[in-house]
Amino acid sequence: MCDFSYDLTYNDLNPKFLFSCIQHQVQEEENYHCHDFIELAIILKGKGSYLIDNKLYPVTEGSVIIFNPGMYHKSIPDTEHGHTITACYLAFTNVDFINCPKGHFPLFADYQIMVTLPEVFQKELSHLCGNIALELKSCEEGRYFMLKSYLIQTICLLWRYQKQVQEESRAQESSDGYEFKSISKNYIIQQIMKYMEEHYQEKISLDKIAANMYLSSFYISKLFKSETGDTPINYLISLRMKKARTLLDKNPDASIQSVSASVGYEDAYHFSKLFKKYYGLSPLYYKDRITH
Repeated sequence: MCDFSYDLTYNDLNPKFLFSCIQHQVQEEENYHCHDFIELAIILKGKGSYLIDNKLYPVTEGSVIIFNPGMYHKSIPDTEHGHTITACYLAFTNVDFINCPKGHFPLFADYQIMVTLPEVFQKELSHLCGNIALELKSCEEGRYFMLKSYLIQTICLLWRYQKQVQEESRAQESSDGYEFKSISKNYIIQQIMKYMEEHYQEKISLDKIAANMYLSSFYISKLFKSETGDTPINYLISLRMKKARTLLDKNPDASIQSVSASVGYEDAYHFSKLFKKYYGLSPLYYKDRITH
């Protein structure tokens, strides 16, 4: 039987709802500012970035950002590429969450202020934001309380996501090698692989991958290893070697330097050593074998 005692807060969850809005980002930067209340930003469409306490955070559809009191922030339009974002903002105060400073919202795993939710949570949150948008347009009685109810549902949904991540992490640690699969873990791995597939031609480090995922490099390295049996960097090297071999198969007359640069290596000698390690032949001999 479920326990109906408080499991999110030290007392009743009765936040003071301040405001909500659906905002379409304009092409001008907003003022760098902070609040004395909590503000949640839920990215509904597009992509862009936020400057938060002097650190730049890229965001995309499904990203959720926690602005706790005193946290300076502003959205920054991507005018160079013409990208904009549509976000739902929820502002509130008067909360006392468990194991969290009073008046603050609990951070995500590894003390992250931002996360991109798995699809199943994105859908639920998007539905709530749709209800908020409809209620904002209405002048029905009880409008304040309806918006407050959607806020509470949003809080509970994000709390459940955080709890799921924590429970899965504990289960993985205690599983003694058992392959523990989950929606959120699979999503993170898929996003890491997708990022590598799209950026293998560029300089990629573990820290850069971690920053893109809004997670710590230690966490994603451990998670990737437990889910795939390999490290993120080894996976990236393997991906680059496969791309290089495909390039040589298609164009054996290409120079080693150009192939090396095409798969993210400035040093052709280092690239050649890696290629030989993977395929038993240097790229030069591999080319000769194709042409003869």
